[in-house]
Amino acid sequence: MMTTVASSSRKDAIAQADEELLATLGYKQEFKRAFSGLETFGVAFSIIGLLPSIASVLFYSIPNGGPSAMVWGWAVASIFILLVGMSMAELASAAPTSGGLYFWTHSLSSPRWRNLLAWIVGYANTIGSVAGIASIDWGCSVQIMAAATIGSKDQSFNPSSGATFGVFVAVVLSHAVLCCLGTQVLARLQTVYVVLNVLLCLAVIVALPAATPSELKNSASFALGNFTNFNGWPDGYAFILSFLAPLWTICSFDSSVHISEEASNAATAVPWAIVGAISIAGILGWAINVSLAFCMGTDLASINDSDQPMAWIFFNSFGQKGTLAVWAIVVIVQYMMGSSMVLAASRQTFAFSRDGALPFSRWLYRMNSFTGTPVNTVWFVCIWSILLGLLAFAGDSAINAVFSLSVTTLYIAYGIPIAARFLGNNDFTPGPFSLGRWSAPCALIACLWMLLMSVVFLFPSTPQTDVGDMNYTVVVQGGVMALSLVYYWFPKYGGSGRRSFGEEFADGERCFGEGERY
Repeated sequence: MMTTVASSSRKDAIAQADEELLATLGYKQEFKRAFSGLETFGVAFSIIGLLPSIASVLFYSIPNGGPSAMVWGWAVASIFILLVGMSMAELASAAPTSGGLYFWTHSLSSPRWRNLLAWIVGYANTIGSVAGIASIDWGCSVQIMAAATIGSKDQSFNPSSGATFGVFVAVVLSHAVLCCLGTQVLARLQTVYVVLNVLLCLAVIVALPAATPSELKNSASFALGNFTNFNGWPDGYAFILSFLAPLWTICSFDSSVHISEEASNAATAVPWAIVGAISIAGILGWAINVSLAFCMGTDLASINDSDQPMAWIFFNSFGQKGTLAVWAIVVIVQYMMGSSMVLAASRQTFAFSRDGALPFSRWLYRMNSFTGTPVNTVWFVCIWSILLGLLAFAGDSAINAVFSLSVTTLYIAYGIPIAARFLGNNDFTPGPFSLGRWSAPCALIACLWMLLMSVVFLFPSTPQTDVGDMNYTVVVQGGVMALSLVYYWFPKYGGSGRRSFGEEFADGERCFGEGERY
């Protein structure tokens, strides 16, 4: 009995400390803090998804280096991604709020630039999150269609863009309904996601080598040393382009930040969720790629030309029935990724509208009285994701740009607050998670890495290109960011005439709107 009372008192003390810390940041507690440390980790880890994510972007690795890119490209990129995550984790520990990236930008930047930079980061984060939903759910719809092809007679089924888009819309809408549920339901689901994700990874790492016929098993020299370049870029640059696979897979780890106001002991749980998710994903993902490299055979051209490269590899190893059994779980885990992405994106959008930065912020900034969740922002991000999915009708290059977009825009949102900590005029105070004297070197390397990758992924997949094969990332990203800047300078409704984040006006008006605060 006394143990129960002590446990309850400890939970109450943690909840009180969380609420007080949030109040020092200028916000009132509106969500239920139902996410434990494991469940907070689960949000980031389930969005990473690993096996289904690798399946969605394997077409970036195979033509840009083949086995070498899959194995060593993943290893190299994972190290740099971890540095980005650790720099972000320090900021999350110091100021755990759902606004996260744009809030940190404003609080750490010099007064002259803080409003504009926070606006840019907020919109980049919003666009990147919406692109994340679109790319994850598009990947899920492609995987569903791949299952239909595998299950058809002689694998003759060939899905059209319209049919795939229809499945995509159904997946997004089902996620919208799911993410309107109460916080406690969404929190408990994260544990299921983590367990199923890890079991799927371990099963494939073990089962794929066991099931692959001997004639398809590759030697160590091929699996670890073969470099195949189908796209025509110089080998070194092709290897860098293959980084999009690990970068897209191990991305959106800021999702844990966006549920900070729903996490218990957020100043500790959120940063460790970020670092833990990236670390485990890096190790397990590398093992999966090694397993694939040893079991894919040497006919890389056929794999590259297939609609779904990983499904083709599985089909060669497991056969039709075995592939359908494994692939069903892959689709389920990919679906779970999408629901977690919608969850995180809706919280970020809720926070941004709370600060009045989005059009229709008054409507978006509403908490449903029945579920205790921001239902309006859930539907907002899902509808925009569906609109982004219409790029599928413009061709493969256009829809593939959504994958690049989800990385490049998020890297803008990640890089600016990390740099602002050291370049801005601020009095940053570290939280429980701190790198100490290694903070500055880690942040410098992380920012240079993100800058390089953000430029690289604006290039087309091949040096010989035409209108249909262009990389449209720069068009979509540039267009939306330009419109957001135009809105920034709008009289009254924009952000240029407002004063500051985190400081209440004398008349109660917020920096970018009229959100509720202390």
